[in-house]
Amino acid sequence: MKNLIALSLLAALISTSCSAQFPKSLKDAANKAKAATTSGGLTNADVVAGLKEALDKGTQQSVDVASVTDGFWKNDQLRIPFPPEAEKMKATLNSLGMSSQVEKFELTMNRAAEAAAKEAAPVFLAAIKNMSVSDGFSILKGGDHAATQYLKDKTTAELIAKFRPIVENATKQVALTSYWTPLASAYNKAGAFTGSKAVDPDLDGYVTQKAIDGLFLLIADEELKIRQDPLARTSDLLKRVFGAQ
Repeated sequence: MKNLIALSLLAALISTSCSAQFPKSLKDAANKAKAATTSGGLTNADVVAGLKEALDKGTQQSVDVASVTDGFWKNDQLRIPFPPEAEKMKATLNSLGMSSQVEKFELTMNRAAEAAAKEAAPVFLAAIKNMSVSDGFSILKGGDHAATQYLKDKTTAELIAKFRPIVENATKQVALTSYWTPLASAYNKAGAFTGSKAVDPDLDGYVTQKAIDGLFLLIADEELKIRQDPLARTSDLLKRVFGAQ
């Protein structure tokens, strides 16, 4: 009789222990599942893949626009002007009857940016492929240009390092340096009589930054299209991810 009572108590303890543990385990599993997905069934991996595809699409189209002849030169959004720190020099040169040389110099800067954009496409693609995002949902919900801004924040330093040699090579091909030197020399010679400070801006750095800024501007525009226009979502993944915003 004692043995029977003992067995009954043991069975009750086991039953109580199991009923206490199983619901907790199920609750933990449910919480993990909830954290991994949204109401639309998207995982963080899905969202990151969608963001990468959107940026890949945006960079390719942006490079296609910027890298053609006149891609920068005849685009009011992208056109690279005379370096702002040398505007006084530009005005002086124009007053000396050198406006045609000034315009030719501005054209060469834009041609250099167009060449850099064409050669730099793989840089963007590699950066996107290797992009690691721990919380894709924060970028997806972060605003119209959140993905572009994330890419810009993460890659600008590397892009500058990789763009500059491309720009330097491009500027040599379009004789940018040979145009800049006589312009700067003429201005500095005139400045010797007027007391104006001599100028020597970092042209390669200036063109490099402007080329990068122009491309990111176009990429941001492409991201906005994908976010706002269902017709711009050209794959099932883009439809799923950006349709769930």
